[in-house]
Formats: sequence, C-alpha cells, structure tokens
Amino acid sequence: MERRGWALAALPRLLLALVAAIAVSGCGFHLRGEATLPFSTISVPAETPLGVELQRNIAAATNAKLVPPDESPDAVLAILGETREKLILSLNAQGRVREYELRYMVAFRAYAPKGGEYVPSNRIVLTRAITFNDQVLAKESEEELLYAEMRSDMVQLILRRLAVARLVKPE
Repeated sequence: MERRGWALAALPRLLLALVAAIAVSGCGFHLRGEATLPFSTISVPAETPLGVELQRNIAAATNAKLVPPDESPDAVLAILGETREKLILSLNAQGRVREYELRYMVAFRAYAPKGGEYVPSNRIVLTRAITFNDQVLAKESEEELLYAEMRSDMVQLILRRLAVARLVKPE
C-alpha cells in the first residue's frame, strides 16, 4: 500500500519532467555535440594559453585529429595576433574611473599547407565591461577571470568558423 502511495505522489513530478522534455525538444534545442570540420587533420602551432585551449577543444570536440606541423596536416590554424586592451569606459563626478572596457582581440587564419585557404585572415573582438573601485586586488582577479572567460568564448567562436569553412584553392 505504501508503494502505491509513493508512486501517486511522484506522478506530478514525472508529468512535469515529461512536459518539460517535450517543450525543450519541440523548440529545437539540442546539445552542441561534436563539430564536424572540413579536414581530417589539423595543426595548431601555438604555445599560448589560447593555443593550448584550442588544441584541447579540437582534440575533444571535433572530428579532426590534432597533429604536429611536421606531419603534413590537411590544415594549419595560425594565430596571427592576440591582444588584450583595457579602456576607460566611464568616469565618476570626481574624475575617477568608474568602469573599464576589456577587449580581447585575436587574428587568425586557417590554410592548407599544400595550397588554399579554409579561413582567410580574420579578426574577432570580444568586449566586457568591468566596474572599478578601490579594492584593487579583487578587481585584478575579476579582470583575469573575465579574460579567461573571453578566451574560452574565443575558442568556441574560432571552432564555429572552422566548422563552416570550405577550402578555396588559389587561382
């Protein structure tokens, strides 16, 4: 008898979960899954934190195999530049900084060593606003966390661009 009472008590939760699952699947939501890149091997010759994170994400979340540059990969992802900037966004009534804008810019290209380009020279800029006060140590660590978050976002944006790339041979 107690068993049946438990099942009846759990029925509303089960129905709610079922309705939520139907609603989520009906809207087109699905997990990101593995990205399909238009090449089978790729080299990312970068020893920066961005390069390491790109290598890790390519190895874990794409169909492409990561190889060293000397093993003649199908594609090479070259990081042409990586820049971090901190600009004043607003001042308070006393003329002190109240907000900064953090910018993270990455220039890159993906090419085939045997000729052709997958993604021509390209630049992505990400920005975040950060308030400023006199607690310098806390704000410095918050700034580093924001840059790390922007780097992760940058990796995802680069992978999305690689996923839609097509090889363009030179004429």
